[in-house]
Amino acid sequence: MSDFIYSILEFLAQLGYLGIALGLMIEIIPSEIVLGYGGYMISLGHINFFGAILAGTIGGTIAQLFLYWAGYYGGRPFLEKYGKYVFIKMKHIDVAEQWFQKYGAGVIFSARFIPVVRHAISIPAGIAKMSPVRFTTYTVAAIVPWTILFLYLGTVLGKNWSHIKEYAEPYVMPIIIAAIVLIAIYFLIKRTKKTTN
Repeated sequence: MSDFIYSILEFLAQLGYLGIALGLMIEIIPSEIVLGYGGYMISLGHINFFGAILAGTIGGTIAQLFLYWAGYYGGRPFLEKYGKYVFIKMKHIDVAEQWFQKYGAGVIFSARFIPVVRHAISIPAGIAKMSPVRFTTYTVAAIVPWTILFLYLGTVLGKNWSHIKEYAEPYVMPIIIAAIVLIAIYFLIKRTKKTTN
C-alpha cells in the first residue's frame, strides 16, 4: 500500500467517525480499505463498533447519492465531461446502464457487492429518475452489511489490517455469488409477472 494512502488514512483516523464517513464520501481510497482501517481503530479502542457502522453507512450512502443526483440532474453529458475528476470511467457507466436496463431497480441492492458496477450503478438509477426514497432504501440495505463485514475483518486483523483484501476474499466471493443469484431471481420474477399480466 502506498505512502499516499497511509497518509490519508492517518489524517482520517484523527477525525474519528467523521474520518470514516469522509473517507467513504470522497472515494479516493476503496471502501474496503477505509473500513478495514476503521476496524483497526476499533481494535485500538479509539472508536466503537456501532458508531463506526453508523459513520460508514452515512458516508457510503452520501457518496452514492452524489452519483445518483449527478445522473438525475446532469445525465450522461455531464458525466462524460466531469466524471473523470471523480474517478468515474465511462466504460463502468456503460456496464452499469446495461445492468440497470436489463434487471431494473432491484439491481441497486445486489450490484453493490459486485466489482466494476458497485459504484457506477447509482448513475443510471439517477438518469432513469428512479424514486430517491427507493434508491436510498436499496443503497442503505446493501451498504450496512458491507460496512459491518469490513469493519469486523479490520478489527480481527488488527495491525495486519492492510491485508484485508486478501483476507476478505473467502467472505466476499460467496456474497458476490449470492448477489448474482439474487439478480437472476429478481429478473425471473419480474419476467414471470410480465408474462402473466
